Amino acid sequence: MRIKMFGAACAMALVGSAFAIPAQAQDSIFIPLLSYRTGPFAGSGIPIANGMNDYLSMLNERDGGIGGVKIAIEECETGYDTNKGLECYEKLKAKKPVVINPYSTGITLGLIPKAAVDKIPILSMAYGLSASADGNNFPWIFNPPATYWDGLSMILKYIGEKEGGIDKLKGKTIGYIFFEGGYGREPIPLLENLAKDFGFEIKLYPVTAQEMQNQSAQWLNVRRDRPAWMIMWGWGAMNPTAVKEAAKINFPMDKFVGVWWSGGEDDARPAGADAKGYLTLNMNGVGAQYPAIQDIMKHVVDKGKSQTAKDKVGENLYNRGVMNSVLMAEAVLNAQKITGRKAVTGEDVRRGFETLEISAARWKEIGLGDFAGPLKVTCANHNGHHAAYMQQWDGTKWVKASDWITPMTDKVQPLLTAASTEYVTKATGWPKRTEACDKAS
Repeated sequence: MRIKMFGAACAMALVGSAFAIPAQAQDSIFIPLLSYRTGPFAGSGIPIANGMNDYLSMLNERDGGIGGVKIAIEECETGYDTNKGLECYEKLKAKKPVVINPYSTGITLGLIPKAAVDKIPILSMAYGLSASADGNNFPWIFNPPATYWDGLSMILKYIGEKEGGIDKLKGKTIGYIFFEGGYGREPIPLLENLAKDFGFEIKLYPVTAQEMQNQSAQWLNVRRDRPAWMIMWGWGAMNPTAVKEAAKINFPMDKFVGVWWSGGEDDARPAGADAKGYLTLNMNGVGAQYPAIQDIMKHVVDKGKSQTAKDKVGENLYNRGVMNSVLMAEAVLNAQKITGRKAVTGEDVRRGFETLEISAARWKEIGLGDFAGPLKVTCANHNGHHAAYMQQWDGTKWVKASDWITPMTDKVQPLLTAASTEYVTKATGWPKRTEACDKAS
């Protein structure tokens, strides 16, 4: 566990790290990172944790923090286990974090009811509960740039285009292999709706945590069912296993499409050339050529203040972690501007998220020009439902394989609104929004 010391009083109680940053509550901004560097999801969790940590550390080293205030960074190891994640939260919240990154749908679901009570915003960047995009019912939860339902609709849109029109999906079979849990089941209601709307059949292939590295039964069923396309909602060790199994049964890899959490280099690299053609959605750039990534190399990696190997800097999930930290840093910066204070609180940063807007010009100013699409969050819309693009494995690396694909908002929004209403109706005593908006939305 990589720990950043937060005050001398708690330092001895934590497992220290060579990269710890001493800080005091009144002159620092506390951003904890719930990470998982161990367990079956570590292959995906490590690069994301590294990217998040390195970007924040770079801001400390290069800029003295955000707005001149140091960031106190502390990791808490969850192993992607919901109970451990909730324990991390309870341990950390007394230190007054300005934002929480659950990095697990299960942990996010457990924290949603706590956010408004504890006045700590939750950033679940492109994961978690899709319905929490509704800022009117979930004023403390933010999940930009796109929900899982957006992602599924983008994949179906891409498949439809390749088939000559989405109407051509009628009569075809589309397989959906997914991690058996909240994450994997989240898109199924929309998938079922789209199947009815467009006349295709779906086949579901759940993969339990115990089966992630042994999916032979699922892929034997895929070979039997002969779906025209396969969609994957995988994570961790599930992904490379699925790619290898698909290659083993000679499934056409250019008709195998993963969500953005199934597109790390280590998801395709183990199968090497056999994975050529495999596709996944992506929302961030890949590579270390961006000025901000070069600053990470200069100020953090080259100085031995990172856990990241040099040849891993710029890989997809590392850059996803960087993007996650950019969103936090920009929300903090907004909060400082709104309040006129440098050392902001969680309540301030919630306001910062609701005014979050990163234009193409701002991405370039940050040092990440063309790294991601323009992004905007409002009081009512805590997601933005932004576009993603398709990347494809060329046998050794990811290459861009499409333009930006916009989600089917006409299909997604009614389901999202209904799910949001259902959630707050079933949650006895769910508070109505009382938080004022800093901008009309």
